[in-house]
Amino acid sequence: MDELCPHLEKLVDPGRKPVHPSGHGCKECLAAGDEWVHLRLCMSCGHVGCCDDSPNKHATKHFQKSQHPTIRSYEPGEDWAYCYPDELTVDSLRALPGEAAARHYSAPAAPR
Repeated sequence: MDELCPHLEKLVDPGRKPVHPSGHGCKECLAAGDEWVHLRLCMSCGHVGCCDDSPNKHATKHFQKSQHPTIRSYEPGEDWAYCYPDELTVDSLRALPGEAAARHYSAPAAPR
């Protein structure tokens, strides 16, 4: 198993409650009409934000503002989680109901 920090240990606790995603896209990008590459789910509050390969990096900005320490990939088939303060990644994190994306969500096309 991967090395775990106290923040990531909370995510593997069998008694933890599921996190409910804020939506099927980056909350801030949707409001601004921007696009993203991949999505990340805050494991403290359920905020869905875009990854650091996306222009706006909203998942990291959410951490900087909220100090919520962990995210997991909100992409189908990916089961890793990351701890910002400890800069650690854990692979094979079991998703609880609702925590895994059913498909890759893309930003709506801009009107022409």
